[in-house]
Amino acid sequence: MFLRLLGKLIREYRIRRDPVAYARSLGVKIGTGCGMYGATVGMFGSDPYLITLGDNVHITHGVTFITHDGATLILRKEVPDLEITAPIKVGNDVYIGINSLIMPGVTVGSRCIIGAGSIVTRDVPDNSVVAGVPARIIKTTDEYLESAMAKSLHLGHLAEAAKESELRRHFAASGGPSG
Repeated sequence: MFLRLLGKLIREYRIRRDPVAYARSLGVKIGTGCGMYGATVGMFGSDPYLITLGDNVHITHGVTFITHDGATLILRKEVPDLEITAPIKVGNDVYIGINSLIMPGVTVGSRCIIGAGSIVTRDVPDNSVVAGVPARIIKTTDEYLESAMAKSLHLGHLAEAAKESELRRHFAASGGPSG
């Protein structure tokens, strides 16, 4: 029991320290410039070696990649060798929103945005924004960019402390500094 707890603590430490290196150690193929925010030990499921992430892929908290259909377990009495497993591929310049699920066999194209809470059950073409359950195309990434530019506070280039200061000033927010 102690060794199992120690192993869990070590995995938690490794994923918090460097989530990209941890994912690579599991066999996930990862390009350059990727970020994982709030990564968890189980986010890459039981077959992480079947997952490929391109360059500049950003994965937020609660995202899970599922490479197999576990429902086949209840049908193996009838078909003992029943197995549905398929790789997941994510292109370059992709953002995957909080608590999204990417299902077996899905390919997400390049320059795509997956909305928060989406369940991606089919391929996502390049330059698409998808959202929903199941995820559907809601606009192009170019359309998203146009609307984002209209709403932008133009603070994305600032360092964390400077950005916080500007946000507090802009929204007249008071209180102590964030953690």
